[in-house]
Parts: sequence; C-alpha cells; structure tokens
Amino acid sequence: MHYMNQNDVSRRDVLRGALVGMAGLMVANRLSFGAAAGPATRPVAAAGKAKSVIQIWMWGGPAHLDTFDPKPEAGGDYCGQFTKPIETNVSGMRICELLPQLAKHADKYSIIRSMTHGNNAHETASYMVQTGRNAGERLVYPCAGAVVSLFRGSDAGYRGLIPPYVVLTEPQGRFSESGFMSNKYRPFATGGDPKQMPFAVEGVVAPGISDSRQLARRDLRNSLDTLGHAAAIDPQIQAFTATGDQAYDLITGDAGKVFDVSQEKDAVRDRYGKNTFGQSCLVARRLVERGVPYITINYKGWDTHKQNFQTMRRQLPEMDAGMSSLLQDLADRGLLDSTIIWWGGEFGRTPKVQWEAPWNGGRGHHGKVFSAVVAGGGFKGGHVVGASDAKGEEVKDRPVYPCDLIGSMYALLGIDGSAKLPNPQGIDTRVLPTATDGVKTAGILKEIM
Repeated sequence: MHYMNQNDVSRRDVLRGALVGMAGLMVANRLSFGAAAGPATRPVAAAGKAKSVIQIWMWGGPAHLDTFDPKPEAGGDYCGQFTKPIETNVSGMRICELLPQLAKHADKYSIIRSMTHGNNAHETASYMVQTGRNAGERLVYPCAGAVVSLFRGSDAGYRGLIPPYVVLTEPQGRFSESGFMSNKYRPFATGGDPKQMPFAVEGVVAPGISDSRQLARRDLRNSLDTLGHAAAIDPQIQAFTATGDQAYDLITGDAGKVFDVSQEKDAVRDRYGKNTFGQSCLVARRLVERGVPYITINYKGWDTHKQNFQTMRRQLPEMDAGMSSLLQDLADRGLLDSTIIWWGGEFGRTPKVQWEAPWNGGRGHHGKVFSAVVAGGGFKGGHVVGASDAKGEEVKDRPVYPCDLIGSMYALLGIDGSAKLPNPQGIDTRVLPTATDGVKTAGILKEIM
C-alpha cells in the first residue's frame, strides 16, 4: 500500500482544496450577509418623478460667496478677487464670474442660499448633510445614497449588473455610508481615474488584460471547479455560479462598457473637460442611461484654508464645463425630468477672507449658512430659495436644514419618509427623523417642487 506524504500532493489537489475552501467561505459569507441584509419584506417606493440621483459632492466645503451666492457689495474683504458676478439666463439670478456656462443653464437648476446646520467640523457636518440627522447620536444612520439603494436597488426590483449605488471614484470616507444597515447598501467605489484610458474600474477593468484573456481565465476556473460540478444541484452553489457568470458578464460584456468613455466622440469629451471631474460627469450620465439609481461624484479639493482664490481659478472652470454639460446632455436626452442633480458640500467657507499669515487669502469652515444647487427629477429650475445676509454670514430668510433637502429628494423619488429602515437590533428606525428626534427642520422645498 502506498501512503501519501505531503510531497505527494499534486498541484491539482492544491487547487481543488483551495476551491473548496473558497467556496465554503463564499457560502458562509452569503448566508451571514443575507441574514443581515435587510427587512423581511421588500421595501416599497411609490412611483416618483425622479428615478435617479447624481450627487456632486464638493468634498471640503465650497465657498458660497465664490460660487452661487456672490456678495460684491460687501467689499474686498468678503468677495476678494471676484468683484463682477455675472447675470444668468434667469433675470436677477447672479453667480460667480468663473461660471459662464452654468449661467446659460440657470433655468434648469435652483439655488438654495440658506442651507444651515451650524457645524464647522468636516466629519460631523458631512454626516449631517448626507443623512439629515444630528451628529453624535447613539445610532449611525445611512446616508441618502444608501437609503435610495435600499428603496430603489436590488431589494426593490433593480436588476442591473452595475451596482445601484456608485461612487466616482472613491468613498467620501468620513463616515460609514450605510450606517447601521448592512454593507450591502454601501456604495461601489470605482477607484481609478476616468480621464485615463482605460478607466481602471475596480474589479471591472484591469489595464493590460484583454477581454479574451479574461474569458480564458473564466474557462480555466470552470474547468477546475470540481466542487461546483459535483454540487451543481445545490441551490447555494447554483447561486454562486450565477453570480460568477454575472461578474464576467460585467467585465467582458456590454454592461461594463458603461465606464468606457472612449466610446464617446472626442467633441463630447472635450465639452465635459478631459479632467477627472469632467469625465466623471460624463460617466455619471452614462450610468443614468443604464438606470443606476444613485451616483456620487466625489469632487475633492474644496477645503481652501489657504490660497482660496488660486484654487477657485483652477477648479471652477472645470466644474463649470462638467456640470453644465451634464445638465445639457440630460435635458437633450429627455433624462433631466427623471434625474435629480444635487450639488453641495458639508458647509460653506468663512465670508470674510483670511488675508493674514499663514492663510494668505484663505477661507475657513462656515456651517451657519451655505449654498446648495438642485436640478431635475421634479425640482423646478430658475429659482432662488432663501437668502443669506448682506455679508453671507447668517441666514436672512427661509432656513433650509439638511433633512429638508433630503426629505424633498425622497419625496420626488417616491420614498416615504416615515418608512422603516432595517435595523439589526430591532430598533424602530425611520427614513426621516420624527418630531421626537430633535432634528431642526423648516419643511420640504415645496416652493421648487
């Protein structure tokens, strides 16, 4: 009789063992994941005007006086270098002089000039703006993208191969986007840079590996998958096989090509701007065309403590080209009526310029009043909601709190603000805060809905 020692183990045995172990881990992960994934009954969203959201997240907090709430009359210590705001195609609506293309599309969007929460810390302000909740509570609530993923994603009938909540290109990173809900509702962060060819999307596009090579890898995997062949009748194994096939369909099929902006004409890519933000806007439009419910463009670089005006002169033209092209293309393709665009950051910047060293013309954090922009999906264009005071330091008229804006978007998406959110501890948690939660509110934005 021949006794096998460790040196007799063949490469095929090792591969078989690895496959068995991997499959076992996948089954365990799926079972545990499914148990915590969500409610026993599928979430229900009514038929809303909006089907998708594109969130342009201005990471760091953009200066409201240097974008959509100019104050030239306040003097140079406040308006700094931007003394000549331009008129838009809506009478009486002025914006920064570095946004000439957006000025031509003001009839498509509305400006909220009285956003407020009073918090000046990045982490907590980001949480408040993206969840509509107070910071520092016992529970960490999901952000708007995760809530839309719950009510408009796979639990609610979405069957696209692209995940229902996508972030271009990296997570916002200051809090857990899905909160107390399952990681199932966290965003798929693409990684990579859409201005690069190819756009190396994490897990979808591998630079230097052709589709034919990817398919050869799949065939090799299938030939070695003795566990899958032996247990083909097991529903869990069948589910994993289907998941693997879907993954390869995403990588090599038509779905993954949504990230390939080289399919667009050069003139279109030039109009958006061949920079990270401009091409992210183009990818976002393509994702909306595929029915993806929520897309965040994580636009970094707005924490302008130093050299604020140099940064504005560099980045505002990029923002102008990308955002105006997005508005134009969605409108031309009949998609703006069903797509919400939400522009904004965690707060504004201090209205009085910090000329002294070490800031040398910077602006600090300012949560007392700041601006947001909304368009499409049922929001009216060409309006200004609320107002800041003469120097942009305080709310003068019609305060708008984060839960007011988020609640307005939920209403347009057909999401009931009183609906329950799945909580792993069985706590009664709702989409929007109730009167007993102590969250400031002035009501949804009926004036532009």
